[in-house]
Amino acid sequence: MLPTENWKGGDYMGGRFEYKYFRDIDVADPFFDSLKQDYEGFETEWFPKCAREGRQALVFSDEHGLGAFVAMKQENEPILLKNGEYPAVPRLKVCTLLLAERFRGQRLGEGAIGLVLWKWQELKLDEVYVTVYPSHADLISQLRKFGFIAIGCNPNGEIVFIRSRKSIDFCDPYKSFPFVNPKFEKGGYLIVEDNFHDTLFPYSELRNTLQEQLDRDVANGITKVYVGKQHQAHYRKGEPVFIYRKYTGGPGKRYRSCITSYCVIDDVIAIKRCGRCLYSFEEFCRIVGNKSVFSRDDLWRRYHEDFNVTVIKMLYCGYFGAGKNVNLDWLDRNDLWSTEGVYPANLRLTPKQCAAVWQAGGIDVYNAVGR
Repeated sequence: MLPTENWKGGDYMGGRFEYKYFRDIDVADPFFDSLKQDYEGFETEWFPKCAREGRQALVFSDEHGLGAFVAMKQENEPILLKNGEYPAVPRLKVCTLLLAERFRGQRLGEGAIGLVLWKWQELKLDEVYVTVYPSHADLISQLRKFGFIAIGCNPNGEIVFIRSRKSIDFCDPYKSFPFVNPKFEKGGYLIVEDNFHDTLFPYSELRNTLQEQLDRDVANGITKVYVGKQHQAHYRKGEPVFIYRKYTGGPGKRYRSCITSYCVIDDVIAIKRCGRCLYSFEEFCRIVGNKSVFSRDDLWRRYHEDFNVTVIKMLYCGYFGAGKNVNLDWLDRNDLWSTEGVYPANLRLTPKQCAAVWQAGGIDVYNAVGR
């Protein structure tokens, strides 16, 4: 079952997601006990069959052992329902999605769903679906949050939840994740210093594929909260924003500062303006939730010392591939950074300019914007 969201500011978990072959996973681990109870033949038939077929699963593990298990496969066949069947189309099936009880209240469940939806987007399939027993209320709530719609129950009594590329709800960034609204009017940059960036958006070498990227960034959820000092931010809900990693290590800024990824804005909240607090400190902490790089002490200092405090909530929608060095030099040479009298964070990028940045970062623009 997936976690609820309780504030644990700055508490970023260790461990990581990775692909593992079924044959290398111990099905006797107590982690799988609930699946063995729910599904007859899970241990004796289904799991061994997947191992023989050389299949892989997404697995999260840390120093305490297994924490998450996600198995998916492509198919093109009807979905059996109690009252008939749902037509066959190319789709991604989530065969299993299980989280350890110890992650209740943390961000791992959101990250697991995010990985499923990223895989669906990467495969360019029409639909993605998952079946869930009605008793798994937390998981059902999360699926609905991410735009899954119930189409009925299968013969086993599980609810069938589905998402289609043909009916994406762009009114809500969660329901449209990981796609960007094709009708967006402008985008922007979010400038994050490297020491904060590398916790909020864990960074090593930029990688080529989803399979290579699985790391702490999604283990800690796809909702990211940035606390900045902007007096006024032009970002609006549903708009794309490019994450610019500002290098602070000395010389070389022009080539080491670069865009690493992109998000879609969910909300922008002014906490403090011109020294005047618009929210109490406790309200500030609740707004930030458990998705910030800052500890409670950090937030206390920001709240009391900064002249302006702005909270930017966003969904981490994609990352740039290896060799796609969209650095300050490239941005400057392509007239995408320096505008006289305008600080780069205040630049309003046109859809055409956003497309240029995506393309330079190795992103399939047509696929990214959900057309």
